[in-house]
Amino acid sequence: MTRVSAPRLSAPRLSASVVVVGSGMGGSTLALALARRGVDVLVLERGQRLPREPQNASPEAVFLQRRYKPAETWLDGRGKEFAPGVHYVVGGNTKVYGASLPRLRESDFNAVEHLEGTSPAWPFGYADLEPYYAEAERLYKVHGSTGEDPSEPWRSGPFPWPAMEHDPYIAAMAERLRAVGVHPSANAMGVDRREGGACIVCRTCDGFPCPYGAKSDAETCALDPALATGHVRLETGVRVRRIVTAAGPGGSQRVDHLVADGPDGEVTVTGGAFVLSAGAVNSAALLLASDVGNSSGLVGRRFMMHNNAHVAAVDLDRPNEAVFTKTLSVNDWYHDGGDGYPLGALQLIGKVQGVMMKSWATRVPLAVLDRLAHRSVEWLVMTEDLPSPDNRVLLDGAGRIRTVRTAVGRTAHRQLHRRAKGLLHRAGYDAVFTQWFDISMNSHQCGTVVAGTDPATSVLDPWCRSHDVPNLWVVDGGFFPSSAAMNPALTIAAQALRVAAESSLAD
Repeated sequence: MTRVSAPRLSAPRLSASVVVVGSGMGGSTLALALARRGVDVLVLERGQRLPREPQNASPEAVFLQRRYKPAETWLDGRGKEFAPGVHYVVGGNTKVYGASLPRLRESDFNAVEHLEGTSPAWPFGYADLEPYYAEAERLYKVHGSTGEDPSEPWRSGPFPWPAMEHDPYIAAMAERLRAVGVHPSANAMGVDRREGGACIVCRTCDGFPCPYGAKSDAETCALDPALATGHVRLETGVRVRRIVTAAGPGGSQRVDHLVADGPDGEVTVTGGAFVLSAGAVNSAALLLASDVGNSSGLVGRRFMMHNNAHVAAVDLDRPNEAVFTKTLSVNDWYHDGGDGYPLGALQLIGKVQGVMMKSWATRVPLAVLDRLAHRSVEWLVMTEDLPSPDNRVLLDGAGRIRTVRTAVGRTAHRQLHRRAKGLLHRAGYDAVFTQWFDISMNSHQCGTVVAGTDPATSVLDPWCRSHDVPNLWVVDGGFFPSSAAMNPALTIAAQALRVAAESSLAD
């Protein structure tokens, strides 16, 4: 596909019918959906296009040198600086995500009792989102299968493309897992493995940019097609600093314009409707910095990001020669860990190389890590992070982002971790090593501008429109009332399609 470059800003003023801030999964999908309805859309991205270059496939460049991550630092709850796991590029974090695109489960939209509290109901149900899940799966070329996963939700039709074929090592491991009593199932993956597709099934997918344009990222699947319609413009290097409101009809507040830093200085951006899609943390931070849309006092609160751990299971008798490993999950305990309470998901991640382990096992010699990686297979242990008003995004006196979080649901996470270790040992693995994720990972961030029906207890309505400011929407993971225990990207895309189809944004 021809890549459409953004022109350099020629004037300190930009305008469109709909202005979208951010080009990740929410912003790009929404831009395409609006473009297909003939709406004039301007997408603002603070970063640039991520180049296709040899370093895309270099573990040293990506993981040790952090080539594609910003120099920006945030503060944790104690005021300590950390480098957040975010990417300010066209396509956002989807440029380096693992392309796992599952649907949330039907029960995730209802109130669910957990060991440490209640996961709240969403203001709409799975059935409301299901048609848009199907549309998003087609858009993002999702490969999958049905009938294997005991947690899978109902579907109105099959996956658009069949599940990716397991590497022989993974297929053999699946049989070992079945032999000890669980039901391994194919991951729903967003890669272009169609006949004649661009995917070559390489070792550097999960966590890496794709130099072939084969990963179903937001730039490739949504934004570039949106630009090709002629209804969407993209301006890169534009960082929005402030939302400015003015009195609207009946005394309500409306967004009048945005103030941004552009390549040539300050830029004023006007429009009819405005959409924040900068990610759950940055969208909330912008609202807080602008003192907009927060009559509920909930902007920035209820910050969630899943309870995650990475485990490496080592079989000393069998080398792992697999190239692409992220094709399998175990969700037997997603709904019930045996005591009536849900636990979560076990999901393979991309094949980890020794130099990638070096990014956190800094004291272990690389030669040792290489030998370990050659006989290991890696899993993500993921459980739900329950919302708490004390977990929040704040700004310090200098306007720096501060994320305060004490994970809720750690008891279930520890239980699932023990369950995973026991399962892998029974399946023949000799040792299991764990890397616990901390605040710096920032993966799957959500919940900071919660959607709901009551303006007193939510920031957005069920279609992501601000209760306070009628021409303002937020379409990213911030709207999630709960985190569930599934990767959020497909749900963000499906909701973006729903917003474009059902809300007044396209009017």
